[in-house]
Parts: sequence; C-alpha cells; structure tokens
Amino acid sequence: MTVYVDNMRAKFGRMVMCHMLADTDDELHTMAASIGIDRKWWQSPAATSGSHYDIALSKRVLAVAAGAVEITWRQAGAMNTRRRVTGALGPAADAEQWLSTHRAARASAHNIQGTP
Repeated sequence: MTVYVDNMRAKFGRMVMCHMLADTDDELHTMAASIGIDRKWWQSPAATSGSHYDIALSKRVLAVAAGAVEITWRQAGAMNTRRRVTGALGPAADAEQWLSTHRAARASAHNIQGTP
C-alpha cells in the first residue's frame, strides 16, 4: 500500500497546495496524522473526485520524508479516475496510459451504439 503526493502547485491564500492520496483511506489518514494534518481537511470521495487531502508544500516535504511517492498531477487525476471505475488507484507508472485506453474504449462504445 502506498501514499502518493502530486506536483500540483495551486495557490490557496498565501499557501501553495498539492494533493495527497493513498491506496486506502486508513493509510491516507495515518499519513495525514503523522505529518500534522487534521482529519477535518480530508476531501471525501462523496464530495470530491476521490479521497484525498489538499496539503501545503511544507507538508508535502514531510510526507515524502515519511515515505510518500512523488507523482505528477496528471497521474493523480488518472489514478482517481481509475479508482472510480475499478475501485483501485493502480500503479502510477501506467495511470495515464490506462486513462487514455479507458477514454478510447468509452468513445468506441458510444460510437457503436450510435450515441453522440
């Protein structure tokens, strides 16, 4: 099981934020607690695109030091999509290719059915 941090750089007030996600919510919450992030900042899958925390870059450094794997924001997005479809994030290394294949299959299915 793995915790991931992406390389997104989104401004939030005076902070710069990125995403932290994990294979399981237990692992995600454990990492968050270990780097000093309160559970109230959790972005639940019901309210967002997937279970994650938006974290400041200072917390990202702590997460990486604690074993989090660095990924791109594109990989994070593809992994969240894969989790919605399959129930698992899957490996970061093939996430973008998986998303491309998934989109192509969906487009093909719509074309076969004659739906725009």
